[in-house]
Amino acid sequence: MKILVVGGAGYIGSICAEVLLDQKHEVAIFDNLSEGHRGAVDPRAEFTEGDLADRKATADTLARLCPDAVMHFAANALVAESMQNPSKYFRNNVSNGLNLLDAMIAANVRRLVFSSTCATFGPPERLPIDEETPQRPINPYGESKVAFERILRWYDAIHRLRFVSLRYFNAAGASDNFGEDHRLETHLIPNVLKVALGQKTQLEIFGTDYETPDGTCIRDYIHIKDLAQAHILALETPNSAFYNLGTGGGSSVREVIESCRKITGRPIPVTEKPRRPGDPPRLIASSEKIKRELGWRPQFQTLDAIVESAWKWHQKFPRGYEG
Repeated sequence: MKILVVGGAGYIGSICAEVLLDQKHEVAIFDNLSEGHRGAVDPRAEFTEGDLADRKATADTLARLCPDAVMHFAANALVAESMQNPSKYFRNNVSNGLNLLDAMIAANVRRLVFSSTCATFGPPERLPIDEETPQRPINPYGESKVAFERILRWYDAIHRLRFVSLRYFNAAGASDNFGEDHRLETHLIPNVLKVALGQKTQLEIFGTDYETPDGTCIRDYIHIKDLAQAHILALETPNSAFYNLGTGGGSSVREVIESCRKITGRPIPVTEKPRRPGDPPRLIASSEKIKRELGWRPQFQTLDAIVESAWKWHQKFPRGYEG
């Protein structure tokens, strides 16, 4: 298939593009490089620098490429920033997403795989979070993703645009060539590894008195290559669908730190801070539906395997793509 990966210069999009190419698909990438990196674009892919906010450029790109399907990763995704600047999140994640959908309809491209988030659910009533869990987002980021999912339902009903929306929490790990390099890094594993690399003096743990076995928050981590494979499997589904992705178990902050200490062989000092407002003790997603219906089978099931792949990449590229 010929796939247009929108946001393909970012962390998740770049590795998804790489896996698509490894599986002999033809890949084009559309990215404005505001969050992504030119160095994260696989050289085998055709690259167009452009912004979904530009309706004409978006429409011209779809008309020129005529892909069989689109994968959409070009969202802003920082919860704290969305609370400070909701306009940015609704404009990019909703309005600019509409520009993409309209360009797809005009070019007669009727298949979309949407990279969504489990932040659409908010604090869950039960764990693990399955697809029937009520969606009650508590920040503009999650709200913007819910809004776009609802728009997708209408585009399916009216324009027969078939979509699959994949919801997950924490993408982690790396491939041999591409890894996690955010200009503002908020994710736990790369921040722990920055301490191991000597780029930070210590790691801050926010909250050690949660009702969990070791007192720290538990989160669901999924290897980036397993995540990419789920997106590729979603290309083959005949009908629109929503799927949650996760490992089903989760790891605590202390478990992540201990895994990083073991893999890197470095001490990684920490300092304990009070809880941050709004951090639930435990967030875990169920992936039973996608395993049952699409046959998704994660290959990197252990936290150590995820950390090891990330560490290899960060050692190879200690300053990320800009270095």
